[in-house]
Amino acid sequence: MDWFTESGDWLGRLVFQRMLAVLYLVAFVAAARQFRALMGERGMLPVPEFVRRVPFRKAPSVFQWRYSDRFFALWSWGGALLAAAVAAGAADAVPLGAAMAMWAVLWGMYLSIVNVGQTWYGFGWESLLLETGFLAVFLGNDDTAPPVLVMWLLRWLLFRVEFGAGLIKMRGDRCWRDLTCLYYHHETQPMPGPLSWFFHRLPRPLHRVETAANHFAQLVLPVLLFTPQPVATWAALGIAVTQLWLVLSGNFAWLNWLTIALALSAVDVPWLARPARFPGVPVWFAVLTAAVTAFVAYRSYRPVRNLLSRQQLMNTSFDPLHLVNSYGAFGSVTRVRREIVIEGTDSAVASPDAVWREYGFKGKPGDVRRLPRPYAPYHLRLDWLMWFAALSPAYARSWFGPLVERLLENDTDTLRLLRHNPFPDAPPALVRARLYEYRFTTWRELRETGAWWHRTELRDFLPPTKTVPRGTR
Repeated sequence: MDWFTESGDWLGRLVFQRMLAVLYLVAFVAAARQFRALMGERGMLPVPEFVRRVPFRKAPSVFQWRYSDRFFALWSWGGALLAAAVAAGAADAVPLGAAMAMWAVLWGMYLSIVNVGQTWYGFGWESLLLETGFLAVFLGNDDTAPPVLVMWLLRWLLFRVEFGAGLIKMRGDRCWRDLTCLYYHHETQPMPGPLSWFFHRLPRPLHRVETAANHFAQLVLPVLLFTPQPVATWAALGIAVTQLWLVLSGNFAWLNWLTIALALSAVDVPWLARPARFPGVPVWFAVLTAAVTAFVAYRSYRPVRNLLSRQQLMNTSFDPLHLVNSYGAFGSVTRVRREIVIEGTDSAVASPDAVWREYGFKGKPGDVRRLPRPYAPYHLRLDWLMWFAALSPAYARSWFGPLVERLLENDTDTLRLLRHNPFPDAPPALVRARLYEYRFTTWRELRETGAWWHRTELRDFLPPTKTVPRGTR
C-alpha cells in the first residue's frame, strides 16, 4: 500500500522506538523511586486524598479504583520491566498485534501515574511522553513496513513542540527578540548542569548567536520537516543538534531526548533501506492507521488555534488522555536566580546561638562549592518544584508545609529525595527556610575561592518551625 514504505524510514522508526522505550524506562524508574514521599499514602500530596476529590472522568487512572503504596510500586516497576523489554527488541519478536499491545500498555500505565501525579507531574514533557507513546502504538514493528501516515504524525508532533516553543518566545519576553535572553538563562534555568557555568561565561556576542540559532531551529527548521527529502532529513538533524546543545547546557528531564527521538524519526537515509522486503500489511492495520491519522487531524484544531492565538498557552493538554497537546517553554526568562535553602537545628529555641545546618538537594543549587550535576533524562521532581517555589510561594502552597513536617520527623522516604541529611541520628528540633539570591561566580572568584556560586541572603521564606506532633497531619 502507498501508506507504507520500504525506504530508509524503517531505520528512523527503529531508532525512535528504541529511544522512546528507554525514556519510558527512565520515567517509570523515577516514579518508583520518588512516589512514596511525593504522593504515597503518607506523602506530601497523597493519591488517596486526590482521588476522593477528583472523579475518574477528569483523571482516568487505575488508581481511581485501588491505591496502596505497594500496588503503585508494583505498577511502576512493572512498567519499567516492560519498557526495558521493548527497548531490548521484544516488540519486534512478537506478532504485530502483540507489539501494539505492549506499546498500548506502556501508554496506559504511565497515563495512570500522570493523572494522579498532581503538581509533581504538571510538566509539559509528561504530556509529550504520553502523546508520543500513543502514536508509537500504531507504528508497527519488524513485521510491517513503516506506516507513512503515522511517521508524518510524528513530524506534526515535532513541529508543534518546536514551533510552539519558538512562537511563545517571540510573543513573550522582549529579550528573545533583542537576542539577550541567554545573558541570563544559563544561570537562572531551573536546574543547571555541570557545563552551565561555562556556557554562562561565554562572550555575550556568542550568547546572541545562540539565541538567533535557537530561533532558526524552532521557527524555520520545523517548517522544513514537511518539505521533500533530503531537506526534511537535514532539518530534523539540525533540530537534533540544537537539542544536544541544550542537553549539554542544562537538565530538562527527558524533554530534549524525546525531541531528539522525534527528530530522528524524520531522518530518511535511502542507502540504509532495509535489504529484505517487509511482509504484507494487514488490511486492519492499514485501516487503523488511517483512522488514527484522521482522529489526530480532528483533535489538532485546538492546538492549531492556540498556536495562532496572541494569548498562546504553553504546555497545555485539552483532554485527560493527553493525546494532542500544545507545547512551548520559557516564554519569559528570569534575570535573577533565587533559591530556597532549608536548614535545621538541634536547639529548642531559635536563639542567636543556635547552630543551623543545611539540607542538601541532589540537583538544585545549594552548597556554593558544589558543581551542578547531570541528571537528565532522570527527573528530580522535588528539586524542580523548589525552583518554582523560589519564584513565588504560591507554587509551594500545597506541598511545602508537608515537606517541612517530614523533615522534622526525619521521614525516611523524604530524606531519600535529598543528597544530604544533616541530622542522621535524630530529627531536628526546628526547621527554617531562607531565600537567597544566587549568581555564578566570575573566573577570578572561581580561582580564588573554588566556589561555582555566590549567594546573598534576602529574607526568611519560612520562619523557624517546631516539631509537628505525630498524629496531627
